[in-house]
Amino acid sequence: MILTSLLTVVLASLAQLTVAQVDDTQGPILYDLAHNATVITGTWTSGSKAVVTGEGFCDPVKLTFTYPKNTGVSFSFSGDGHYEIARYRFNGNGSDPTCITGVIGWVHGTYTLNANGSIWMRPFGDGFQQIQDPCAAVSNFIETYNETEYYKGWRIFSDPNDGPKLHLYQFDGSPVAPLFQVSTTPSMFPTKLLRNDTFISVSRRSLEEEEEDLARRDSSATVDRRLSISGVLGAAGLLTAAGVSMML
Repeated sequence: MILTSLLTVVLASLAQLTVAQVDDTQGPILYDLAHNATVITGTWTSGSKAVVTGEGFCDPVKLTFTYPKNTGVSFSFSGDGHYEIARYRFNGNGSDPTCITGVIGWVHGTYTLNANGSIWMRPFGDGFQQIQDPCAAVSNFIETYNETEYYKGWRIFSDPNDGPKLHLYQFDGSPVAPLFQVSTTPSMFPTKLLRNDTFISVSRRSLEEEEEDLARRDSSATVDRRLSISGVLGAAGLLTAAGVSMML
């Protein structure tokens, strides 16, 4: 009797697990107007639309960023299977509200639209991000960012005010901020590896450190000038004394 009950529980659990797996990998979906109001190709951006992919966001060769006026995220997709992502965000610190971390990053590569409605994004290998943390030992540094990203699903709706609106769902089902289409033509860098060198981290000094260093250099230059002037005056004094001695 006990054995039968245990067997029933086990079978029920297996049935639930099977259903969950089937739901997660459901059959092919139709990419029609019922699922998407338009195609995914183009450039999409969130919120204030301040963050947009392309040359105005960063320089992948020089490892530099042009900081947008506001935070946000932008995705671009080409019709031949390439993507680009630009992100700018602040991360709060629950234990110390003054220790807010700023993260800005860029990555590109190839994407695959899977039959079950999910998306794989695989980077080329030249992505990077800059992290600024005022409370860390190194407050400002750049590191590589080349993570393969999986999105569980996506849908495109038609917003009455802003037009096509893309909803992406991360691997755990949590939504990305709604993205609005700003261009049907993707704003992207060339779809190839743009930087061959590899690195782990590049430290960048803060503005305060640079100002302090400049002040130290100015101070040293002032001391050097004073020493030079003292030396010249001293030499002039010796020459004057020598001239007086010869006259006497």
